[in-house]
Amino acid sequence: MSEPVPEPTDLSGLPEATCMPRKQRRLSVVWIIPLVAAVLGGWVAVQKMLSEGPTITISFHNAEGLEEGKTKVRYNGVDVGTVTAITLSPDRKRVIATAAMAAESRDMLVEDTQFWIVRPRISGGTVSGLGTLLSGSYIGMEVGQSKEKQHAFRALAAPPVVTGDVPGRFFILRADNLSSLDYGTPLFFRRIQVGQVVAYQLDQDGRTITANIFIHAPYDQYVSPATRFWQVSGIDVSLAANGINIHTESLVSVLIGGIAFETPEIGPPLPPAEPNTAFTLFENRGQAMKPPEGAPRTFVLIFKQSVRGLVVGAPVEFSGIHFGEVVSIGLNLHPQTYDIAVPITIRIYPDMLFEKLTQGNSPTVRPDSQQIVDKFVELGFRGQLRTGNLITGALYIAFDIFPDAPQVKVDWSQQPVVLPTVPGELQEIEQSLMRIVRKLDQLPLEAIAGDLRKTLATLDQSLKDVGGLARRVTTEVAPEAKNALAEARRTLEAAERALSSADKAYLGQNAPVQQEFRDALQELTRAARSLRVLADYLDRHPESLLRGKQAGAP
Repeated sequence: MSEPVPEPTDLSGLPEATCMPRKQRRLSVVWIIPLVAAVLGGWVAVQKMLSEGPTITISFHNAEGLEEGKTKVRYNGVDVGTVTAITLSPDRKRVIATAAMAAESRDMLVEDTQFWIVRPRISGGTVSGLGTLLSGSYIGMEVGQSKEKQHAFRALAAPPVVTGDVPGRFFILRADNLSSLDYGTPLFFRRIQVGQVVAYQLDQDGRTITANIFIHAPYDQYVSPATRFWQVSGIDVSLAANGINIHTESLVSVLIGGIAFETPEIGPPLPPAEPNTAFTLFENRGQAMKPPEGAPRTFVLIFKQSVRGLVVGAPVEFSGIHFGEVVSIGLNLHPQTYDIAVPITIRIYPDMLFEKLTQGNSPTVRPDSQQIVDKFVELGFRGQLRTGNLITGALYIAFDIFPDAPQVKVDWSQQPVVLPTVPGELQEIEQSLMRIVRKLDQLPLEAIAGDLRKTLATLDQSLKDVGGLARRVTTEVAPEAKNALAEARRTLEAAERALSSADKAYLGQNAPVQQEFRDALQELTRAARSLRVLADYLDRHPESLLRGKQAGAP
């Protein structure tokens, strides 16, 4: 049986429950000390972080000269950091140096800031880093201009040549090879050192070198778009008609090389060149100051002789004026006749030659180059191999006018065009000698030799006859001559006796014969004088013997 359900109790008379707020407790004095300690500890930590400055990493090729806790980071001679650790990179190819920097260096650590190791170094004729011999190596720093912050850097392999806010401008030079250039190689303007090479690198194509140079103010204003740069390494020696010329910029350029520049005084003056303008670096001043060559043209010359001594780059001249060079030297074999020919490709600059040929003429009168070549070839314009140096045997190609050369015409449909040639000097001499030999071979040498033998025999017989005659004269005429001499001697003795008698009889001191003899001597003296005058006259005028004495002659 189920129990009965009790009736609900009436709670309406009970009072309602209300929420009483919790009573707040006051902070205990005990907690003040820990709070103050925590604030002081945080302030000390912040001050320590601010005073220590940031920590950076610098990557080097090697750690030579670096020491943990000793090597300093310096900017303009002021210590701004210390190396705290040195480790290898994960790939073990580089060295990572960790440096604790000073607080004031925060704004210096930007994207293009540069670092390098300062050691004793000789570069470009200057010596740097001598102080590190005693104090040890340190890390140099150059602040960049970027606004981007950075804490990991890659050090330079060599210190920059130009540091700080040095007035001047950078330019670019391009050359085929580095030659004697190096970091710090000096630049000269009118033999004054005005700058140096700050960097160089091989271009991506592997054919040219790009060098960055810096020219100090105020000399950078003398660099215009028309300025020419050339190398002045060593001593430039040239032999000219006026003797030996020796040229050099300075003793430094003789030892380590250098670069000079100049602006040709041609045309209107130009404003200074913009920074980072690119220029070509020439090998010498002659090439740098050479007038513009103009558009080149390629021709071919065919020689049937040895070209030993001719090299690529050999000059091409016309009447001693250089206007081209040899580009290539080939060898051809004719398939039917098996004749060997040497085709030589040359590159010439018609504008250079035309400028020389038309000096003094109106520049508006400019005939076509093809028309000039045709006219010259008609007059005997030919190419010839000539010896440029008797010691080395070097050859060059010379064009000249040969009026006796066979008439030919240039075929302009060929590519490249073939120009006519004449044999070289040596080949021409050889051909002349061969012609002489052929003529000698055609002479009747045997008949001439026979006639010569007959002539010699006749001459020998004549000499024998002359010898016999001489012997006959000696044997037959000599006795008669002796008799004649004896008779003459007797006659002279008789004359001497007669004169002695005459002297006694007629030539006394007062004898009439003596007076007559004196008169005869005077007459003889006057006759001798007249003969002397006549002889002098004949000596001066021998033609008077044939034509007589001229009127008015003394």
